[in-house]
Amino acid sequence: TIVMEGSTSLEKLANSTAEAFMDKHLNLIVTTKFTGSSTGVEALINGDADIGNASRGLKDTEISEGAVENVVAIDGIALITDNANSVNDLTREEGSGTRGAFEELLDIEGLCQYEEEIDATSGVMAKVASTPGTIDYVSIDILNESIQAINLNGVEPTSDNIKSGYYSLSRLFVMATMGEISYQDELNQ
Repeated sequence: TIVMEGSTSLEKLANSTAEAFMDKHLNLIVTTKFTGSSTGVEALINGDADIGNASRGLKDTEISEGAVENVVAIDGIALITDNANSVNDLTREEGSGTRGAFEELLDIEGLCQYEEEIDATSGVMAKVASTPGTIDYVSIDILNESIQAINLNGVEPTSDNIKSGYYSLSRLFVMATMGEISYQDELNQ
């Protein structure tokens, strides 16, 4: 059994990785838990998980405890609103991996006061879709027709714009391990 725990933003990637691994190794079970980035890395460090999924880079304290950052993707953070909202572009100068990356990228750490805190990406999407005038942020890989993505400084949050660096709100997707990948046993690679 291999246990992956962590970021709700990595749910699609973690589940597809787990399925592909189990297809290749029929005698293994890979379990996935989506409890948040910090909780996943903590579970890795405490020995309760084999892989800690984080939707942010690892903190120095996590690295000092032996966690190794294995970057598996770069994700864009889309600003979103309900479909009836006429806002379609914003210009800006300034727990959750997504929140941490959002605040760090905009240099507003510790300055935000949130009206309501929702601890799962799916909950954020549902709340924004059903609450007129709401603006929030999510990983671009879960965008759908229930909400609209807002351009940032005239740039649309697309994979191509993130890869090219035109869209500035992006972060690392990490599957952390204890020690380098080369030190993992064959089944954990």
